[in-house]
Amino acid sequence: MSAVADRAPSTSSAPALPREVEARPWARVVAGSDLAALEADWRALETSALVTPYQSYDWVRPFVATIGQAEDMDFRFIRVEDSLGRLLALFPLVITRRLGTRFAEFIGGKHANYHMALYRPDFAEALDAAATQVLLREIGAAIGGIDALFLINQPTAWQGIANPPAMLAAGQSPSRAYKLALEPGNGEGTLRRSMSKHARKKLTTKRNRFAEFGSSELIQAHSEAEIARVLDAFLAQKAARFAQMGLPDPFAPPAIRAFLCEGALGQPGRSPAIELYSLDLAGRSVATYVGAVQGERFSGMATSFDLGSETARTSPGEILLIELIKCKCQAGFSMFDLGVGEARYKTTICDDSDELVDTFFPLTAKGRAYAGYSQAKRALKRRIKASPLALKAAQRVLGLLRRRKPAEADE
Repeated sequence: MSAVADRAPSTSSAPALPREVEARPWARVVAGSDLAALEADWRALETSALVTPYQSYDWVRPFVATIGQAEDMDFRFIRVEDSLGRLLALFPLVITRRLGTRFAEFIGGKHANYHMALYRPDFAEALDAAATQVLLREIGAAIGGIDALFLINQPTAWQGIANPPAMLAAGQSPSRAYKLALEPGNGEGTLRRSMSKHARKKLTTKRNRFAEFGSSELIQAHSEAEIARVLDAFLAQKAARFAQMGLPDPFAPPAIRAFLCEGALGQPGRSPAIELYSLDLAGRSVATYVGAVQGERFSGMATSFDLGSETARTSPGEILLIELIKCKCQAGFSMFDLGVGEARYKTTICDDSDELVDTFFPLTAKGRAYAGYSQAKRALKRRIKASPLALKAAQRVLGLLRRRKPAEADE
């Protein structure tokens, strides 16, 4: 089932627009819910599109089939077409209901570090702020019955081209994403450039201490058996870590494991969108890493290490990460990001970051009210994260609240 908005006027309460946006570079907007029907066009667009690892077909498909199904998510896939029906952009969205408000947001939630549509580069370059407002209004009309579009954690640009909805951003996201440009074939040179001499010296000390425990090996899980083994280790390590912090384990639901397993297995004849790595010592995993892959970019999704291992004090997670960066350099990758959020190891290893922004686009009065609330909440979170003392206090309070009552879903 699909709905079409063919440059239709809207009577919503979205921000006022000029009477006319000349030479719109699209003909129609179509909303549908059949992911499989889009596969061929989606994959064709991916080959040359502006697309992050979290909007590739092979990342979205297992997410929809596992977490989406388990949580009964309501998906909408928005085609933006030219007059010949060719795909110019694709918005993978999910409908969310919260506090009486119904809004659309990008698929993936906190499992995805970057939220963005897929764009043909020339189409993205053709959109200015006014045309983007019209496009978002038409997306809302094609979906029907929603109060707003909430597009959070968006990169301001991708591959050097501006991300159109980011031009309408209300402000920066609470956190940024840390990244490292790789020098293909030169892992050591990449790390010498990005890490300080002091940081490299500390890492060498840790590596020497780690080596005292025996020979180790970085393993990528390919087979079903390897994937199961690494996932067992990763999930056990995460469970122990959250138990230590006295917090609920967000990786505990079976659908999370199913998603990572399906994403890592991939489809016959295609490289998987999710890769699982383990740093093995005498056949035992002492650290794990989960990442998403698209083109020449590797994007870190989650990492962990074995708290009970005698190697824990040598930072096995960092040792794994350094080996993985070298591995990706050797494989010819050009970019490695460590995902959204603040952590000491990220600033130690990375010498660059992606600024992320939030766009709240109300379509009704109700959507405008909730957008104001959400914008204020995100701004407060950003201010707290910018202050180490405020962040520590907030984490302490949040921990106490979560012990008393499970946290409700939020943006």
